[in-house]
Amino acid sequence: MEALILVLHVLAAVAIIALVLLQQGKGADAGASFGGGGASQTVFGSQGGSSFFGKMTALFALVFFLTSFGLAFYASQQAKSVSGALDYVPSAPQVEETVGLPELGGRSKKATSDIPVTE
Repeated sequence: MEALILVLHVLAAVAIIALVLLQQGKGADAGASFGGGGASQTVFGSQGGSSFFGKMTALFALVFFLTSFGLAFYASQQAKSVSGALDYVPSAPQVEETVGLPELGGRSKKATSDIPVTE
């Protein structure tokens, strides 16, 4: 299920990128609409406020949004099922070795700590 959502997510992202690159900018016809060629043109062009590419971009943006939520939900469910993952990590055994520590009599003392001792 996660793989299907991920594939849809990537395809929606690629489609959004392609549709945005294919669209003509809003300001491309603004100069012509103010200064000349045809009284029917407005600031937004002769097509009106939205075009086919604009509607398709909105649709793929909605698909991208929904797949993002789907992937986040799926990841949160997976994280809840792996909550005790650190319980299975083995602990390092305590190393007990004789280290000569400088003391009053120069006797050796058994070190039971992981912290290194400087002499």
